[in-house]
Amino acid sequence: MRSPRRCSRNGCPRQAVATLTYVYNESTAVVGPLAAFAEPHTYDLCEPHARSLTAPRGWNVVRHEGEFEPPPPSADDLVALAEAVREAARPAPPRPPSDDQSGAPQHHHNPQTGRRGHLRVIPPNH
Repeated sequence: MRSPRRCSRNGCPRQAVATLTYVYNESTAVVGPLAAFAEPHTYDLCEPHARSLTAPRGWNVVRHEGEFEPPPPSADDLVALAEAVREAARPAPPRPPSDDQSGAPQHHHNPQTGRRGHLRVIPPNH
């Protein structure tokens, strides 16, 4: 799954739950629920920053009434998760017998682990 959007405020590590938009011709700052997509000229804010935002003198702040909630998973997130689960459930292909009779340890890539985009498949024994 993709990582959640973070607050736009410098140094803030929290997850964004609101979007700030400026309406310059009306001298208004609008803080509403998190937009579906990050847009240019808007700012994602965590709940504490969304609740405490102030505007310059002469400007109005229009703020969403109610709770700010993180966005639900997108279809892309769900598809990536389903593909990772499918890949982890595939049986490992049979390995041909080793021709090395030296007794030296063999280093094989474990087909049960791997990467799928930014997801990592971990075998059930871990």
